[in-house]
Amino acid sequence: MPPRTTPSVRQERVGVELRKMRDSAGRTTAQAASLFGLDRTKITQIEKGYYPVTAERVRMLASDFQESDTAYVDALAAMAEERHKGWWEDYRGAVPTGFLDISEMEYFANEISTYQVSHVPGAMQTEEYGRAIFNDVYPPLPPRLLEARVENRVQRSAVLMSENGRPYSAVVHEAALRMLFGGRDAAKRQLDRLLDYAEMPHVTLRVISFSCHGFVGSGQGIIHAKGPVPRLDTVQLDAVGGPVFLHEQKQLDNYRHIIETMTGRSLTEAQSRDLIRSVRKEI
Repeated sequence: MPPRTTPSVRQERVGVELRKMRDSAGRTTAQAASLFGLDRTKITQIEKGYYPVTAERVRMLASDFQESDTAYVDALAAMAEERHKGWWEDYRGAVPTGFLDISEMEYFANEISTYQVSHVPGAMQTEEYGRAIFNDVYPPLPPRLLEARVENRVQRSAVLMSENGRPYSAVVHEAALRMLFGGRDAAKRQLDRLLDYAEMPHVTLRVISFSCHGFVGSGQGIIHAKGPVPRLDTVQLDAVGGPVFLHEQKQLDNYRHIIETMTGRSLTEAQSRDLIRSVRKEI
């Protein structure tokens, strides 16, 4: 198989996990390469996601590295075998790569949790709300690129908020509900959309009110995508330079704690819906 020019974050993840296993086993790249009669540079390419690896080789490496977690190895082997061209690939070259990586991460997640302070979660945004956000990007986007971002976000919402979507849990700060992106009418329609989504069986929506007596974390937007096993979870953080993806266990534990803590401090689902209705009346 030929090498990739731009591996996705998910493809890179397979390589990262293989490197973690190799490091834990105390093996060198040369020792790993000798299993297949390869040059050590090929193992380096595999670990960086540039070179595909088969499920068989994943299992051989895991065996040589004495990895005993069979569920983890099975899940990693399945990831290595994926040859799926997702809907997000239609936007490659038109939107930032990070947008595609987020869509890919969410598509393959077993369950999604998100915590947002200043914006409604991207997957729950209306078209006009999303357009208003992208209109504020600096430097300003050309119309074609702006519309591509809006279309990408609308499609992302269509996938995640469909009736057969995977479990989706959102914790949103009251501040995000009161932001008037696109004007008062657009903000009201966005709140209506949130209320509609909150009624869907696979969606859980809770709000942190201004009366909350504590705040955990830095205020960054967080998405926690659960993998087939906890070791393959991913956390994505919003950042000025683009999305940041985390997968080290200490990092995952830290952000799981943040989301769990803020969920515990949020209003109940019924109270959250009542607050959204109240905010809508005040706008």
